[in-house]
Amino acid sequence: MSENSNGKVKEEMPNTEVVAKGRRRRFTAAEKLRLLREVEACRGSGEIGALLRREGIYSSYLGTWRKQREAGELDGLSPHKRGPKPDPQALELAKLRREKARLQERLRQAELIISVQKKVAQMFGETLETPNLDDPS
Repeated sequence: MSENSNGKVKEEMPNTEVVAKGRRRRFTAAEKLRLLREVEACRGSGEIGALLRREGIYSSYLGTWRKQREAGELDGLSPHKRGPKPDPQALELAKLRREKARLQERLRQAELIISVQKKVAQMFGETLETPNLDDPS
């Protein structure tokens, strides 16, 4: 804060400049293959360097991508999901548990509806026949 000649206080604005945080670039397999084709099409001196500057990539990327392409790692050219791989049995178990919980909730609702229907039938003096589940017909 500073004071003017007329005695009023003048507030200074704080610096509100936002500095962008850098992010790591990710290249898809198609982008990597496109760049490798462009590099291989360069014939004159300095063309590869100009391409690298224009695309904003390092020459070390090209070596890594070439090795991956030669090894036939097509999925190696796309970014990998990090972390441990999920266990297929654990995934199946979780799926079955969710399905069991869903079916138990449906059973609870069905039993509630049946009990309400029985009470309504008793109020009107009618008896509902209970089906014989052991009879196949």
